[in-house]
Parts: sequence; C-alpha cells; structure tokens
Amino acid sequence: MRATGKTFLNTLRAFVRRETGVAAVEFALVVPLMLSVYLGCTEAATLLTADRKVQSVAGAIGDLVARSNKTLAQAQLEDYFLAATSIMTPYDASGLVQTITAVSVDDEGEATILWSARYENGTLSRTVAGHATGDPYELPAEMTAIATDQTVIAAEVEYSYRPLLGIVFKEALDLNRSALFMPRFGGAITLN
Repeated sequence: MRATGKTFLNTLRAFVRRETGVAAVEFALVVPLMLSVYLGCTEAATLLTADRKVQSVAGAIGDLVARSNKTLAQAQLEDYFLAATSIMTPYDASGLVQTITAVSVDDEGEATILWSARYENGTLSRTVAGHATGDPYELPAEMTAIATDQTVIAAEVEYSYRPLLGIVFKEALDLNRSALFMPRFGGAITLN
C-alpha cells in the first residue's frame, strides 16, 4: 500500500513540475478575451468613423447652402444633398436624414424659421415636421449674439448606425449632428 501511495505522490509531483501544455491552456483562456477586446475596438472605431462622417455631412450641406448668393434653386439644393450623401461612403446612406433650415434672427435675438427642407430616402421635401415657416427656432446664445439682424443656416443630420458584427453593440445607435453657418454674402437666402 505504501508503494502505491508513494507512486501516486511521485506521479502528482511530476505532474505539478511538468510544464508542457501550459502555453496551450493559457492560450485557450486568453483567446476569447482578446478576441472580444479586438472586435469591440473594431466596432467602436467603426462607430466613431460613422459619427465623424455624419458630422461631415452636416458641415458640407450647411456650408454649400451658406455659399448661395441670395437665392437657391430647389434642384441645386437637391444636388447639394446628393453630394453630401456621398460622404457616407462606404456606409449605407439609406437611413440618412438631412434637414436644412434658414433661420432669421431679429434685433431682439428672436430666431424664426424662414424655410426648411428635408432630404430622406432620395426625396426632397419642403414640408418638415417641427420646422414650419414662422415657428421659433432654438439657437445657441453665442450664435444669436453673432447673428442679430441676420440669417443663420442650420444643418441637421440624423443617421441610424447599425453595427457591423453586432457582437458588442447589438442595437442600432442614432447619431445626430448639426452645424450652423452664416450666409457668405449676408442677408437672407430664399429657396425657389
């Protein structure tokens, strides 16, 4: 019986001292963690890139409209929306909603909507819910101070970002960005 106990102890000691296979076990324990970190970082980077593109779309459409000289044709505005939509490449731009609003600021700092247009799913609409002509428009105090007795071009962009893999971020995330511009030539810009 002692020999069996001694053999068992010797086998146990040899097992504890043996290092073969340790790397394989450590690798098996670490790989799932490292894969999830890698995929999470990839999805986060993709989300940030999409968010930057949404901001670029808002800036581009607002800047293009602000460069107009007093009047803007509806066909030209539609071209601006199409050009700004191409910024979203390689992401699917079908969920992109672009809204451009001309806002008049009076001498008392009250901001009201002159006109508004929305581009969604390839369609330009001059009727925008919540942006009716004559309605008040909330501008930051700094912009109101700068734009007293002038016009402000407000660009708003909404995008529903769907994760590539859906491992870390499982649901769609709504990205909303806006940009404010003063018309380059001063005065109001009318939409024909």
